[in-house]
Amino acid sequence: MSARPLRVVLIGYGPVGARLVEELLPAVDAGDIELTVVGAEKEDAYNRVLVAEYAVGAAGRERLEVTDTGGARATGADIRLGDVAVAIDRVRQRVVLDGGGELRYDRLVLATGARANIPTLDGLQQTRRDRGAAPAAALDQGARPLPAGVVALRDLADADAVAPVVAAGGTIVVLGAGVLGMEFALLAAEHGAQVVVVHHGPTPMARNLDEPGGRMLTRAARTRGIRMAAHARAESIGFRDEESGRVFDGLGCADGTYFPGDLLVLSCGVGARVELAVAAGLACSAGILVDEELRSWSDPDVFAIGDCAQLASPDDADADGRVPGAPSGLIGPGWRQAGALARRLRAEAAGGTGGADAAVALRERATAVMLKATGIDVVSGGDNAAESWDEDAEVSVWLDPARCAYLKTVVRGGALAGFVSVGLPHAGAELTLLFERGGALPAEPSALLRLDAADAGAAPIEDPLGPDATVCWCNGVTAGRIEEAVAGGCDTVECVGRETRAGTGCGGCKGRIASLLAANPVAR
Repeated sequence: MSARPLRVVLIGYGPVGARLVEELLPAVDAGDIELTVVGAEKEDAYNRVLVAEYAVGAAGRERLEVTDTGGARATGADIRLGDVAVAIDRVRQRVVLDGGGELRYDRLVLATGARANIPTLDGLQQTRRDRGAAPAAALDQGARPLPAGVVALRDLADADAVAPVVAAGGTIVVLGAGVLGMEFALLAAEHGAQVVVVHHGPTPMARNLDEPGGRMLTRAARTRGIRMAAHARAESIGFRDEESGRVFDGLGCADGTYFPGDLLVLSCGVGARVELAVAAGLACSAGILVDEELRSWSDPDVFAIGDCAQLASPDDADADGRVPGAPSGLIGPGWRQAGALARRLRAEAAGGTGGADAAVALRERATAVMLKATGIDVVSGGDNAAESWDEDAEVSVWLDPARCAYLKTVVRGGALAGFVSVGLPHAGAELTLLFERGGALPAEPSALLRLDAADAGAAPIEDPLGPDATVCWCNGVTAGRIEEAVAGGCDTVECVGRETRAGTGCGGCKGRIASLLAANPVAR
């Protein structure tokens, strides 16, 4: 062991950075690690995945909490909120802060996250932050801020702008129909807002659903009062003058259609915050390039985790130096990266090397994508683009427009390779289980449809509540672990979350947790 603690500086205090802090605290308490955290926001770390729920009033502020900053400080971590790193001096191993101060490090961890993509529209000129711009205190702002009435719904300030519009039953225009855009649109409509979703493709969630599945989602959204505007190419933003100044009035499209509204929510994807790494000369592609040990390709003392980290091997680069892939963009992989890196740093601080368990897979196993919305059950996974008559796959399709229900399965080599389920919650849960386990469909795939029949009584093909079944993929919590928590006195979803972390990530597993509680005689 060295004569002094290992100096670790973490830049970024979102949910992934907060998990790293939590995992490092035992070493901080033991005096093996001297930990300094630089967080640009003045708020404690919170779960950004739930910001939309908070904005519409479906979740209280406490549900967003992911860490105990006071406890971490009491243990010895130096957590600096409202401070911004503007430069990295890799030669002198210093981090330069916006106020001019410097922090020395032995190991530097970047958890700078991602920012919303700002589309090129008339009215949004100079609001996009260029990835080549010099790091500055305004992390996500270009030369000009977003206009009043236009938000990207990435932080608490955005949520505060959304809340009064929803409460007043105002009109919200959502630009973009990916998973996050559709989740917010459905949430806002459920809580009283008038919602228009504008997107340029034929169907929503085009990256996750095939066209029939997307059309079924469109139909389901319309039954909730949402106006779905497909094939709409946004071009400009209209403004109106109020006492406070110019505010958003509507979104104009290429065909002359104008969508008036009280608020515009941009849901056009995200991009990793890499400008700090780029300015420091670290290898970057879509994100900061790191290997299976989460170590920068360019500097053995620098690591990256979460939405800013792109896991890849140098062998992946093509002849022109381009590296395919991107950061995962999901909270579960980020938390797994934080856990692996914490094990490595703890072992190094104690005089070891970190061991094999400190590495992560360069490519995460594919997981299902779930749309979290009350009363609309949509889940998909894998490669579901195969057509019914493709010779290299077994494709089964079932369609019931009257019930807004759709099911498609794609089997290759005897295993479930992809699927889409809309409006069939039990079949979707079963397929999710089979897909994540790499299992095979039943000999008669139509048996899946019986799971959602009004008189369904058949047992599931596999027991989705078996002790080894993973319930929460964000935190890797099994049904068996949840049953242990129930036996220990947990009788609510929230209590299980506090005890096991299950359900505290994206929240998509809360229905499974509730099913476990309902089936457990101790909880009842």
